[in-house]
Amino acid sequence: MPTKPSIYEAEHEDFRATCRAFIEKEVVPFHDQWEEAGIVPRELWTKAGDAGLLCFDVEEEYGGPGIKDFRFNAVFHEELTRVGASGPGFFVHTDIIVPYISHLGTPEQKARWLPGCVSGETITAIAMTEPGAGSDLQGVRTTAVDQGDHYLLNGTKTFISNGINADLVIVVCKTNPEAGAHGVSLLVVERGMAGFERGRNLDKMGMKAQDTAELSFTDVRVPKENLLGEEGSGFVSLMTLLPQERISVASIAVGALEHVLDLCLDYAREREAFGRPIGRFQHNSFLLAEMATEAYLARLFVNDAITQLNAGTADTVLASMAKWWTTELQKRFVDQGVQLHGGYGYMMEYPIAKAYVDSRIQTIYGGTTEVQKLIISRFLGL
Repeated sequence: MPTKPSIYEAEHEDFRATCRAFIEKEVVPFHDQWEEAGIVPRELWTKAGDAGLLCFDVEEEYGGPGIKDFRFNAVFHEELTRVGASGPGFFVHTDIIVPYISHLGTPEQKARWLPGCVSGETITAIAMTEPGAGSDLQGVRTTAVDQGDHYLLNGTKTFISNGINADLVIVVCKTNPEAGAHGVSLLVVERGMAGFERGRNLDKMGMKAQDTAELSFTDVRVPKENLLGEEGSGFVSLMTLLPQERISVASIAVGALEHVLDLCLDYAREREAFGRPIGRFQHNSFLLAEMATEAYLARLFVNDAITQLNAGTADTVLASMAKWWTTELQKRFVDQGVQLHGGYGYMMEYPIAKAYVDSRIQTIYGGTTEVQKLIISRFLGL
């Protein structure tokens, strides 16, 4: 086998060891319990904060390490994926939500919110999707009416990751419904604000331990001090920071590809049929050869995307390409893996079955495959 292409240096591998030790001690023994409960306990978040595993890019003055290197994020993704730990919503918090505060927040907002995000005492969520608006963010109906020193927020959101545990929720809303994309703003709603309510912890196909909720806002008085960025700039801000989110999802996909390949190789070597390991049958051996090649290509692709993200050259098109291609490949890998395992692949006690159900969301959240292809086609002048 060729050496797996790597962009990691010694410090990243040292960090990998830290991640692996934390996961083996604090996550693996309890993940099945969390799947049954449908949520990860808040104590895990503070333990992750104590271990330095949250919000790597937050500046030192706000309690973070100030590391602007997405390779550390990717290492943590890989280690969680390696053991099928889909419950902790750390990547949503670290890769997606907290960067909005870091990039758009005022010094006062950063001082108020970021230290808790780094320590794990403050858990974050972002509320984009609504019952009638998913990928089309301009179609959101949640409104925020200017009342002088505050906004009056009304609306409903759904499929919100970290929605039950969240202390801060960045809400995508319309402050000027007549202005289209220029009327979208971001408001930070805090736990305990009157009129902010959490609905069901949704029963999902996979990622059972990751709390995903419905949220409602009824005449919530949100202080003007909680406006994130300029009023009306929300859509542009979302588009600016979406590439990191999509490369993050692609990074998780590559970790999953390699995990599934390992599961399949182990099973093909150990499982026997007709007097020999099933990996000796030409169909299976060719299938695994193809999977190994595709996993290698995916790793090269995402390594390049991460390198460009670190350099500030990763654009919307690259992120969309990486997101749709790696997640669709992940979907195919897990399907092939279940088939290779036969009846055992349908049993949840086998890791391939869990990988199958956990992976299905990958081509949907962060913008569906179809949306990614639409973005790319527009930049191709089509």
